[in-house]
Order: sequence, then C-alpha cells, then structure tokens
Amino acid sequence: MDVREYVNSEYSKHLDTEGLRKNYLIEKVFAADEVTMTYSHVDRMIAGGIMPVKKALTIETAKEIGVDFFLQRRELGLINIGEAGRITVDGKVYEVGHYDALYIGMGSKDVKFESLDPAKPAKFYYNSCPAHHAYPTRVVTLEQAVHQAAGSVEDSNKRTINKYFESSILDTCALSMGLTHLEEGSVWNTMPVHTHERRMEVYFYFDLPGDSVVFHFMGKPDEIRSIVVRNEQAVISPAWSIHSGAGTHNYTFIWGMTGENKTYTDQDWIEMKDLR
Repeated sequence: MDVREYVNSEYSKHLDTEGLRKNYLIEKVFAADEVTMTYSHVDRMIAGGIMPVKKALTIETAKEIGVDFFLQRRELGLINIGEAGRITVDGKVYEVGHYDALYIGMGSKDVKFESLDPAKPAKFYYNSCPAHHAYPTRVVTLEQAVHQAAGSVEDSNKRTINKYFESSILDTCALSMGLTHLEEGSVWNTMPVHTHERRMEVYFYFDLPGDSVVFHFMGKPDEIRSIVVRNEQAVISPAWSIHSGAGTHNYTFIWGMTGENKTYTDQDWIEMKDLR
C-alpha cells in the first residue's frame, strides 16, 4: 500500500515538479496479476487497479486500515476499462463487461477478480472509501448509467458524462463514480473550473494513444499548478484544489468522489477572470 499524507494548500504551493508528482500523482495503476493500492489521507480514499491475467486476484487488507478484511468498514466501486471480467462476491458471481461498473457494499468479505480470457484481460479501476451502512452489491452497465452531454466543439470540450453511482441508480454511503468521454477534437475535461469544498476527487486518465499526455491543473484558483499525466495514471485532488485537464489528444477519464455529500452539482464555480 502506497500511503499519501494530507498536504494543505499553503505547503503545496511551495512544491516543485517532483514534489507535486510525489504527493498527488499515482503513476502505476495497472500491472499484470497485481492489485495496486494508493491510500490517501484525504477523506481516506483508496484508489488502484486490479488486472487478473493468469490467476484470480483478491484485495488483501493492510495494517494501515486496521480491519480484519478489506471491506469490513468500507464500500468499493469499480469500472472495467479492459475486456470482460468476472467478480465473485461472497459466492455470488457478477459479469462485468467493458465500461461496466460494480458497486460492492460494506461487509463483503470474500471478493475474487478474474478475466474471462487471459489473452484479453479485464482491468478493474477502483475507488474505496469508509462506509457506515451495507448497501447491496450491484452491476451498473454503461447503458444503465445516467448520460449527460456537456461542452461544445467550439470550446474544445464536447463530452459525455456517464454517472454510474448516483442516487437515481443506487444507494451508496459516500462514494460517487462516473466516466467521462471526450469527443474527437476536444481536449478540456472542464473549463471554467470549480472546487467542491465538501468532497475530494480522484481523476484517472486513460484512452490516451502513443505519447499523448494530459496536463492536469490543480491548486488554488489564483495560483494554478500543473502535473503531466500519462495514459492510465491518476491524480488525487483535495477539496481545496481545482481539478481540470487538457490533453494533446482526446481521452477518457474516471472520476471518483467522497466526502460530506454525494450531490453532483454541489460545486463552487470559479470565474475565468479570477484564474491566475
């Protein structure tokens, strides 16, 4: 487990490029037959990837979270960006296809992850946060997600926001997750920018071809910093920070949030004139 301590805004503005990457960037999300795990002290979010190839995988607990099994006091959401996979939760089997999601409720003990075809492995990107109630485990397909068109070609940010874990679809304790796909020719994932003081967020960027990168912007609105993010890497965003990005190519990203509420529209928008 890679543990990331909380970094406040005053300290963060003094960090150089290496310091920003060390504290906020998750460089390795997927590795064959491994479960990666980054534990952020920001709202106790855990993010990582599960890529079963030659064997089934399980998430082991760690001393840092002080429980008998991983989901004893946590909920977990995942979206499969790879090929078809199978997840067994306490004996019940769930088929999770490409771009489909699975919510796993608190208290689930025996969880096993498999790929249907080792030559075309599943790639389960997950977020996990503390929970207070056991809600039912459930698959949410891409078709079942709430689809919201946003942006425009003129503003280089035409995109579709797919909300998987939100109140009209299923109940969670604190976790919200979704997948946003940018259309060809669009590169901005959001602009103007915003913060949400009541929630932290993790962005996972993928579908970037070749040497393409995303410049992820963070920091206070009046003192913006940037991190270069490559394909299948993630960035931790504290509640005080903006979170926006522009790529050298269109891309897809998964957003996951936890904190005080799950209201998607609870955002504090920043006017363009106030950006520095």
